[in-house]
Amino acid sequence: MKADLFDQRRLLELQAVDTTLSQLGQRRRKLDADPAFAAANQRLSALTDKAANLGGDLADLDRDIERVEREVELVTKRAENDRARMASGAATAKELEGLQSELESLARRQGTLEDDQLELMERREALETELNETRRQVEEARQVLADAEADRGRRLGEIDTETAEATSTREALAINIPDRLVELYERIHAKQPIAAAELVGRRCGSCRIEKSPADMIPIKSAPIDEVLRCEECGCVLIRTELPQSKPSTLASEDELKKYQ
Repeated sequence: MKADLFDQRRLLELQAVDTTLSQLGQRRRKLDADPAFAAANQRLSALTDKAANLGGDLADLDRDIERVEREVELVTKRAENDRARMASGAATAKELEGLQSELESLARRQGTLEDDQLELMERREALETELNETRRQVEEARQVLADAEADRGRRLGEIDTETAEATSTREALAINIPDRLVELYERIHAKQPIAAAELVGRRCGSCRIEKSPADMIPIKSAPIDEVLRCEECGCVLIRTELPQSKPSTLASEDELKKYQ
């Protein structure tokens, strides 16, 4: 393929823009997989679940406390009735003996229930303290996540802006390069990230492999408008050490001799 050296060299500009677009894509993917953002999300989820579980435990504990309170109330009421019966003078000696025994049993039961009630209240106080602390941590984690989302959104916005600018630059460059040359570049670029690279001395700017003196003979002898490909990586090899031509202008024999 033939193409003016001026147009060939513009492929390097196109490659630079494509490299920028690739880097922007990598930055976006890195943000999507940001471990700090994922960790903040996971922490909030874990704390929210913990708060929900503690709230459920507290509700269960309140039901237990309410049950014990009802039992204490029943025992107290039964003991009051028994004492009233004993004080009425209507009970027989045998009944009085039974009432006295029952009062003693009720007193023991009431003591056990009150101990249970105290233990439950202490557990409730500790659980409520833990729940309040967990809720505080949930709010703190929400703020951390919100800050992370805001920072992520800002950085994504910057990437979007830079991507739009680079895409616009790419379109403008591609328009000013001959279609056949762009099509060749695009075919190569679809297979590998670097489709056009500078020949620096004897080294390919893409694969970094240094050409042997024998390999350089056909390169040096090729016409200035010949589109060369690197035999190792297949990219378009741009000769920047040759004098830059203008469109539709070929190098003179003297210029080629300088390069050779």
